[in-house]
Amino acid sequence: MEKSVDKGVQEFIDKTGASDPIKHQILLELRKIVFENFPDVKERMMYGGILFSLNDDFGGMFVYKNHVSFEFGNGFLFQDPEKLLEGNGKYRRHVKIKYLDEVKTKKLDFFVKQSKIND
Repeated sequence: MEKSVDKGVQEFIDKTGASDPIKHQILLELRKIVFENFPDVKERMMYGGILFSLNDDFGGMFVYKNHVSFEFGNGFLFQDPEKLLEGNGKYRRHVKIKYLDEVKTKKLDFFVKQSKIND
């Protein structure tokens, strides 16, 4: 995966790698999924994490003490047959990832693909 064109995003990724290798691998894998689905996606730092945009912001990754969270701005619209999305706010839903294998078991690719439909 290529480095980010956004200097702040790359610094955030590098800093996470220096302090927490597991969260770093999770960030890289989530970012790879986003770019595989949306090669033209834009990314930038905001609210302490990486936000992704197509026409509008559709989601973001945030690093917390015990997990990485991928948040979807319009996650309330998503199909979620296995009830993997968390949150009960008006619009936003998120998935908490503690271990790299959860990127697959919590079906992040399935949810990221739905972002285009709702962008």
